[in-house]
Amino acid sequence: MQQPTFKVEARKLWIPIYVKKLLYSCSMRRLQERLLGPRWTSAAASGGDIWLLGICHKLSNSVDDSGISPSFSEFSLDFESRIWITYRQGFEAIESSKLTTDAGWGCMIRSGQMLLAQALVCHHLGRAWRRKVSQPFPREYFEILEYFGDSPTKECSLSIHNLLDVGKPFGLAPGAWLGPYALCRTVESLAKADIRPGQKFEQKQVLPMVVYVAGGDAEGERGGAPVLCKDDVMSTCTGREDDPEEWTPLLILIPLVLGPDKINPRYLPALRATFCFPQSLGIMGGKPGASTYIVGVQDDQVLYLDPHEVQQYLKISPANTEVDSSSYHCR
Repeated sequence: MQQPTFKVEARKLWIPIYVKKLLYSCSMRRLQERLLGPRWTSAAASGGDIWLLGICHKLSNSVDDSGISPSFSEFSLDFESRIWITYRQGFEAIESSKLTTDAGWGCMIRSGQMLLAQALVCHHLGRAWRRKVSQPFPREYFEILEYFGDSPTKECSLSIHNLLDVGKPFGLAPGAWLGPYALCRTVESLAKADIRPGQKFEQKQVLPMVVYVAGGDAEGERGGAPVLCKDDVMSTCTGREDDPEEWTPLLILIPLVLGPDKINPRYLPALRATFCFPQSLGIMGGKPGASTYIVGVQDDQVLYLDPHEVQQYLKISPANTEVDSSSYHCR
């Protein structure tokens, strides 16, 4: 399939995992109005294909007996199947901070959790998996959600509690907003904690993949061209003690600044083209203090999942497959 040529406006952004601000600023409510509400007819008439995390949804004007376009229904199901992680309240206090909510400061962590959740879905369930309410959900789905449960327990290894604990050396602290570079290094440290000398890999790993952070600066988010050293990647993904020849799945994170105040327009087509890659996990980005998880593009707009909605704490466990997990999906 030929990749499209994108025409976009020159606006500020951050890119994977750091985009310096948003291509298109809208809340999830406005996004729903544009694509799911009464204006959908005009949006469909534009004929713009939607690229959603490596899959192209070609929209058409044809509708079925219910008045809904089958092509839009396929896109909608794909979009709704992405795991949406937002602010929560009512969870166990984070360490000694007495904070029982991350509202107002945890959006970057939530955006990072959504990116990691997408990586885990692709690994365990495949990119073609869809959350169909008419069918039983697989156990792996609930195991993935449990990883991100808001609890300091080992079962919730990717919870906001545990990410803050692992990220202390990089400046992560309860109640404080953080940048993408710090979160990249936190995820990298979390993955490395599973790989210890002499370990036989019989234990359940926090992440079933290795993490490689390309670019960035040890002193902070000062940019610089991302460098992916092939030899380093090869040595990272192979050489396991139990099977030196086996390739371990790889997650590449790229913290990158494309300008101090605004982005050069020449970067935008390349950034948009990353959503055409079948390996795409999207972009974490937003203006300082307001991060989102960008998952797709259509014409000169982006589609994203917004963590800035406070929901009640929910305990998820693979032992309870009857729990209502709808709050982890944006409809």
